Amino acid sequence: MIKSGLIKFNMNTTPEVSPTKALEMIRKGALLVDVREPHEVAERSFHVSNIMLIPLQELKNRFQEIPVDRQVIIACYSGNRSLMATRFLINHGYSKALNMQQGIVRWEKEGLPFIGELKQKTESWLKRMFSGKS
Repeated sequence: MIKSGLIKFNMNTTPEVSPTKALEMIRKGALLVDVREPHEVAERSFHVSNIMLIPLQELKNRFQEIPVDRQVIIACYSGNRSLMATRFLINHGYSKALNMQQGIVRWEKEGLPFIGELKQKTESWLKRMFSGKS
């Protein structure tokens, strides 16, 4: 495995980037492509200016909308769909495509900007339930 900053490259895997590094790259001009479904994006979305929404199910028919010569970061909820989408794009000539590790779940955990309600942490919910406080 080769590490370049917070970007990981492995000869047998897909190039990935942490959410913090992704935000830095987006602020410098990279494009974030969110492959979640519209109802997911409506609940919680990345709060960045350089973003494109293409649900994974539509990617095969719409990938040409993504600039091939631009740094592209692919994201979803937890990183599984974006991994498939990144591999698809790389196989179609998008050499600058990167998968965002653990999607918006990790984005939230790292305290990065998003639009929507913060998910309540399970631990705090369990503590309240067992302590009798609501």
